[in-house]
Amino acid sequence: MAQREVEMILLRQLASELATPVVIVDDAGDLVYFNEAAEAVVGRRFEDAGEIRRDEWTARFQPTLADGAPIKSEDQLLAETIDGRRPIHGSFWMRGLDGVRRLVEGTSIPLVGQNGRHLGAFALIWEIDRE
Repeated sequence: MAQREVEMILLRQLASELATPVVIVDDAGDLVYFNEAAEAVVGRRFEDAGEIRRDEWTARFQPTLADGAPIKSEDQLLAETIDGRRPIHGSFWMRGLDGVRRLVEGTSIPLVGQNGRHLGAFALIWEIDRE
């Protein structure tokens, strides 16, 4: 694991204490952490899944719109936040690492450090109950 900025380390620590599902990506868009609460949405423990490179997201999670149309990698929630450096909210379908397809809603927020350093982003995510 690469050395992280102090803000990323502190965010990971905060996320590890929350009951809200949190996913963290670095400035390159690589998934570097998700907390225990996010395991139910992701479909695997972080310790078992490990970090996931941005170019692997689509293949691993197979995100789609409600009609089943694939979401291009650059149009995915965290990718839009990293590239546009702005918060994004949306919903989408994804296949968890356990093979289960889930309807997910989330809000992603850019993480900006002191002196405007863009460090990455984090997303608060949750599975939508379809019943």
